[in-house]
Order: sequence, then structure tokens, then C-alpha cells
Amino acid sequence: MARRTARAEQVSATREAILTAAERLFAEHGVYAVSNRQVSEAAGQGNNAAVGYHFGTKADLVRAVARRHAEHIETLRERALAAAGDSTDVRDWVDCLIRPVTGHLASLGSPTWYARFCAQAMTDPALHEIMVEESLASPALREAVEGLNRTLPELPPEVRAERGQMVRLLILHTCAERERALAEGTPTPRATWDEVATGLADAIVGLWLAPVGTVRRTASG
Repeated sequence: MARRTARAEQVSATREAILTAAERLFAEHGVYAVSNRQVSEAAGQGNNAAVGYHFGTKADLVRAVARRHAEHIETLRERALAAAGDSTDVRDWVDCLIRPVTGHLASLGSPTWYARFCAQAMTDPALHEIMVEESLASPALREAVEGLNRTLPELPPEVRAERGQMVRLLILHTCAERERALAEGTPTPRATWDEVATGLADAIVGLWLAPVGTVRRTASG
């Protein structure tokens, strides 16, 4: 029994080491620029097949890294939803989208790699699909989006879709850029992740509530 317990603990420690190494290397260099061998070496594994043995394909490894952070973010988002209640204020629902992410990043200390990992993964179509699937698996995120949609003004479908994409990119890359700056020791516009969340919320509320302009068509269409 003791031997099985020790083996299970060893396997768990190995998996954690691989996930930590993969997240850092993927964040810094891009997912497909990093080989399984490099991940194994960075994780302190003498066996170059360790990544494949524990996780399977690189896509499986990316999914595992994403899931590693999901539980804490979900917990923070559930708390934000409880605070929002039945609010009709757009900002309350925007906070439900932003603050669980920035709060999670703040809890990790520094340096962190999660935001940059997400930004790298989202650039590849296949990995992008995995990241979206993992996001949509969150009941709290779906509830936050539904709450936001209930409070937004009427917008043409194409404008709503366009602004939704802008919001996702703004959150993702603002967090990734701050994370990079903190890791490199360069100045950042905001002193804390909480202040970053406030700045993002200011911008995103303004984006959602901005007037819709008239499309100007040129002679060529």
C-alpha cells in the first residue's frame, strides 16, 4: 500500500513538473517551437518520452495546462457572480469576465506564464479550438456572458460579434503584455493586477456602449 502511495505521489509530482515546464516554454517560445524533449529536459526528466507517456499529444498537453488553472478561476468567477446578483449594470458583468482572470494571475505571484501561454495557444487554429472548448466548459463563464448580454443595448448582430472579439483580444493581450513586462522587470502602466482589471473594465464598458457608426462605402464597394 505504501509503495503504491509513493508511486502515485511520484507520478503526480512528475506531471506537475511537466506542466510547469510546458507552460513556461510555450509562453516564452510558442507551442510548436518547443519539442517534447525540451519540455522533458526542463522538467528534469531523463526520459525524453515522459511527456508523451503522461499526456499523449501536444494538444493534450495544452489542454492539461489550461485545465490546471480552470478550477481557481471558476471559483473566483462564482464569487463575482454572487456579488453581481441580478445587476442591470454592464460594468458588474464586465467585472465578472475580467476580475477572475486578473485575480488568478495575482495569486500566482511573479513571474507567471499563464496569460502568455493562452496568447500563444490562441494563435494556432487547432489549439484555439481547444482553448475555446475549455472556456465554454465553465458554467460560471457562460452565466457571466448571459448576464452581460441581458444588460447590453441593442446592437446589430455583426457589431455585437465584432465587439465581442475585440473584448476577448483586449483582455487576453493586456494580461499577456503585463505578465511579460513583470517577468522582464520593465515598467507597467498599472501597479497591480487589481488596477489592471479596473482599467480593462473602463475600456471594455466604453467599447460595448460606444455608438454604432454608419459604414461608409467607397465607389469600389
